[in-house]
Amino acid sequence: MKLKIALPGPTLMLVVCSLAVGQTVTLAPSHASVTESVDSRVSAELAFFKGKVSLFARNLDTGETYALGADDRVRTASTIKIAVMVEAFARVAEGKAKWSDELVLTKAARFSGSGVLQELSDGLRLTLRDCVNLMMLVSDNTATNMVLDYLTTDAVNARMNSLGFKQIRIFRRVGSGGESKEGKDPDNKRFGLGVATPREMVTLLEKLQRGEIVSAAVSKEMIELMKREQGHYAIGRTLWDTPMATKYGALDHLRSAIGIIYSKSGRIAMAISCDEVPDINWSVDNPAYLLMSRLSLILIDGLGHGKPAALTSQ
Repeated sequence: MKLKIALPGPTLMLVVCSLAVGQTVTLAPSHASVTESVDSRVSAELAFFKGKVSLFARNLDTGETYALGADDRVRTASTIKIAVMVEAFARVAEGKAKWSDELVLTKAARFSGSGVLQELSDGLRLTLRDCVNLMMLVSDNTATNMVLDYLTTDAVNARMNSLGFKQIRIFRRVGSGGESKEGKDPDNKRFGLGVATPREMVTLLEKLQRGEIVSAAVSKEMIELMKREQGHYAIGRTLWDTPMATKYGALDHLRSAIGIIYSKSGRIAMAISCDEVPDINWSVDNPAYLLMSRLSLILIDGLGHGKPAALTSQ
């Protein structure tokens, strides 16, 4: 009898009652050992970072997770645009809107910050699909307001609620106006544009990846749109040859990033929020961006090793 035992973690124990000749036993590290390993590395990164970090990550292939303040209600900034995208795609799929529907650029919709429409002339006519693409690819704030004027913020929240997301909420248009019912709650004013928890955002990504939002075909189309986001300043920043579906957000004292990294170690979905950052830094080398980049590598490495236990013949 020839017995081969692979032990990926030093704390693993194996009790074998009987094995066939020539079989190989491969065991994954226990959840506790994976968590401890990732936790020590994350803690080392956070030791010198000034700000509050909340995150959740899941290997979509194995189910392995890591959480740090995963159920914190955090400011979303532009990552809430994922929820707006979902409502737009759902509305079209239901036949209640058409991608060819015209939206008109107005002074009321115009808002500074990310995007290009703020530089263009009033009266410009774009399709609903054009505006959704601009919202997701370059995080265009004016395009977002045009889409929200068409859909309404309450409709976005109703959609999230119908999908089982109780914490993902948009409160108004970018800048001001178009307040949702929940946006009028004084306790929600502190969140600005929107609120979510890292855990729910990752669950939304997972449902998209599994084809469970609207339909398999529509979910795939949304994932493909997110794969074309043009700015990768945070998670996956250094992984230029690795596919990813992402959305980032930024405020003076906040950086947020959500996405799925399609690494060789597995499909790792993550949502990271860095708030209460003391210094205002609008460069691509904002310390929160750099931190999220390093954290994403830790999460890919740590969770990517969590393969299910397997017994294979050899």
